[in-house]
This record gives sequence, C-alpha cells and structure tokens, in this order.
Amino acid sequence: MPDDNAHSAKHALFSIALVNYKTLHMTRLCLGLLRDYAIYHQVPVWVVDNGSADESIHYLRTLDWINLVERIPHPREAGYIAHGKALDLILGYVETPYLFLLHTDTFVFDTDVFSMMMSQSTATPRTVAVGCTEQINRGFLRTAWRFGTRLMRYHYRTLMRYVGLPSKNPKPFRETHLKSFCTLWNCDVIKQHNLRFMMDNRVPGYALQDKMVKLGYAISFLSARRLFSYLDHIQAGTVAANGGYDTDHRRRKTYHDTLLRFQKEASNDAKTTSTEK
Repeated sequence: MPDDNAHSAKHALFSIALVNYKTLHMTRLCLGLLRDYAIYHQVPVWVVDNGSADESIHYLRTLDWINLVERIPHPREAGYIAHGKALDLILGYVETPYLFLLHTDTFVFDTDVFSMMMSQSTATPRTVAVGCTEQINRGFLRTAWRFGTRLMRYHYRTLMRYVGLPSKNPKPFRETHLKSFCTLWNCDVIKQHNLRFMMDNRVPGYALQDKMVKLGYAISFLSARRLFSYLDHIQAGTVAANGGYDTDHRRRKTYHDTLLRFQKEASNDAKTTSTEK
C-alpha cells in the first residue's frame, strides 16, 4: 500500500509510473531528473518496488514526494510478468486521466517531453497511446541497415518454409508495439474496457495495444529521432545493472558510460548552482 503521506494530486492531468528492481544508481538518477518538474507541476509519481530488498528500496523510502508501493513478487515470476503486474497495481491507484510509463533506465533531460506527448495524444480523436517502437536512437544508417537485414531474413525464412525446407519461423521485420520505457496511455479508456497492461502472458502493453486497435482506438507513433531529443534510455538497463551481461558486453558498457555521463552532468550543474549562489 502507498504511504498515506505520499505526494498526491487529484487534479493533475497525468501521473508517472516506474518499477524499481535493484537499480539504485539508475533509479536515483531517473527520479532526480523528474523531481523538480513533478513537485512544481504537482504530478503524482508512482514507484513500485518489486521486492528489491537492497539499498534501492531504502533510498525510495526516504523520498516524501513519491507514492511508493512495495510489492513482493512470486519467486518464480518472470521479470516481464513482475513488471507488468507492478504497472497494473499503479493503474489501480492512479486517479489521473493519463499515465506515463517510464523505466528507471530512462533519463529525461528535457521535461517538455511530457507536454509534447500529451499534445500528440489529444491531436487525433480516440488516441489511446503515444510512444516509440525503438528503444534507442540508432540514426538513419543503422536503422535502415537493421530494417533491411530483418526484411531479407523474413522473406528468406518465409520462402524456406514455403518450399518445405527447415527454417525458423519468420519474425516481423517491422516493430509495431510501443516500448514502455516512455509511453503515454489513456487510463480512462483502459479502465472503461476493464483492461490492463499484463495480459495474455505477453510483454506488458503488447496485448493491450492490440486489443485497443481492434476496438477502434488510435496509436500515435513517435520517431526515435524526435523522442530521443528529450531523453536517453539504456536498453536492458536493469539486466546490465544486475550483472546480466559479461563485462565486455556492449550493453554493459553502454550502461556504465551513460550513467557516468549523466552523473558528471549532474555534478557540473550542482557546481554551477553553488558558484552562482
């Protein structure tokens, strides 16, 4: 249950949701970038801790401006299921019409992203969600190469299976589902249809998106170039933070490099502020 003294704003247009699992450094950085904006605009911030039992939960308990929910997941619960159930807990608590899903490895350096995505949501009737299908900004050349290789692999596997030769199932060559590291959802519509984020044993939000489209609602897709002009995201940051990759793995290096960069920027900002005073 959330703390009775936790920050709440019934008249806010949207809330922010995060799920923490043993990511102290990322969680501290993520929330630090949101703090001033959330307090000034009275935006409720909901954080579910998924049984971390480490320093990160002790840190979260010290924050009086967030709504903290401590959840104990089932020991055999897969990570994505635990994350989805945590989001559904928040969905049940929020009283705002909209909900921003963020990951603790999402670092918002320009809070105008919230007004931009809200404007995108209200620009088209029956829009239920706004987000991006890419988890990082690869740039034009890398994106084109990735799309091209996926397209060729898809047609190759389709042809092999068509002629009766052994092959893996062809995977979609185009991403179609919004990634929850930064996604805006219309809570009122979700609740109206008695739906939730964790459904059909799929990645949180995927089944929800498909059901919403079938119901005639619109999904607003942002380009990676546009979204990442406001924020940065460490792909699989929680896995990297918990030692899920070898020390020389690309994602492990990205995790350390990104954290170091933001920590240096925060330190420089603090020094500048101190000097100005």
